[in-house]
Amino acid sequence: MPSLDFTLPHWAYWSGLILFPIIAMALARRPKPENPTYNSALGYMILVTGGMLGLHRFYLKNLYGLVFIPVFLAILVANSMGATARSELSNAANTVRMAEGTITRESDRAASAEASLPGLRADFAAAEVGSFAKRGAEKKIKRAEDRIEKSRAAIEQARSDLAAAEPIEVVAQDRLSFWRMISTYAFYLLLAGMLIDAVLLPGMVRKANANLPAKVEITETERKLKALEEEEMQEDSRHVSAGWTGYIDRLSLFCGEFVSYWAVIAVFVYYFEVIGRYVFNSPTNWAHESMYLMFGMQYLIAGSYAMLTESHVRVDIFYAPLTRRNKAWVDLLTSVFFFIFAGTLLATSYIFAFDAISVPSGNSILSDWARGEIGFGEMLAGFDLSQWTDPNIRWGEISFNEWEVPLWPMKWVMVIGGLLLVLQGISKLAQDLRAVVKGA
Repeated sequence: MPSLDFTLPHWAYWSGLILFPIIAMALARRPKPENPTYNSALGYMILVTGGMLGLHRFYLKNLYGLVFIPVFLAILVANSMGATARSELSNAANTVRMAEGTITRESDRAASAEASLPGLRADFAAAEVGSFAKRGAEKKIKRAEDRIEKSRAAIEQARSDLAAAEPIEVVAQDRLSFWRMISTYAFYLLLAGMLIDAVLLPGMVRKANANLPAKVEITETERKLKALEEEEMQEDSRHVSAGWTGYIDRLSLFCGEFVSYWAVIAVFVYYFEVIGRYVFNSPTNWAHESMYLMFGMQYLIAGSYAMLTESHVRVDIFYAPLTRRNKAWVDLLTSVFFFIFAGTLLATSYIFAFDAISVPSGNSILSDWARGEIGFGEMLAGFDLSQWTDPNIRWGEISFNEWEVPLWPMKWVMVIGGLLLVLQGISKLAQDLRAVVKGA
């Protein structure tokens, strides 16, 4: 079975976090046709991402996609059985290696002890009766004989282990080769099917579109889902205030929508991890770390959106029945605690971000400036394209695992999240002041 030796480049990770939401937001805002049709571009995307399961054919309402499923299951079963055989082979090979080492080592020890016995016995015979030399020679003879006895017992046990493990090793090796052959042939069979479908896909799309009725009636479930989406969009827009605070509110809405599409990225990444681990026996060293860093940044950026839409969990038994003006008074009085928290988050995040750039491992011009080794003007004068493209240049803190992704961008996202939260707090404060003044 071929392996997947792919590590996500750092530039692709950070670029994807920026570009994917922009493209997704643009696609989401496109006007939707009254009668949707099947699309070749979407079909090819499904073929690339889920073709091993025949999802591209299911998308086109083609039941021949069912052919892919048993072949895919054969890969999973073969890999599972192969993993068991690999474990048995490893254990048996380790037993054989240890047994052979024991035989070699103990044989040398026994031979050395046997070779020393004649001399030790001669020394014992020549020593005076009752002397220390006599007793010492006797002890040496005893140790040599014990050594020979222990070595022979160890050799006998090792030979027994070797005789038991060698057949297991052979059988496990044969089983591993068999299941590898099954998974390899099944994989190439799926790959051949996907390549054939890549050629046939435009025709399948045309055929699927030709079978569509003149006017596609949406189901009741789709109608309710569409109404729910429209209601959620209207509800979010209702939180945008009038005046200058509306700019802050719209910024929070945009950031919340932007990072919401990161959840879609997680679906693709974890799908790749599962396929790589269970189909190609090639678990990644970057999928888990990249996603928990992404979700951490999503949590920070979405804080202002949650505050704007009042999505944070709270107990408002006494707050909910109040009038708008009384709520504003309560919010004004408690806002001091919010600004203490948000201000502390912003200040500490800024310190963390600067520390991340100025760590000793950072050898970029920017890191030198952050450590105070050069001035701001000197930093700008020495900044060139190599600071971005040279793989030997590190801007600051990196992770400690094999992926070694830079962590300083995440620290600066913490600063952005804190800043957005402070700005949204200012917007809320201004709106509460309006409500108090106007008596609304």
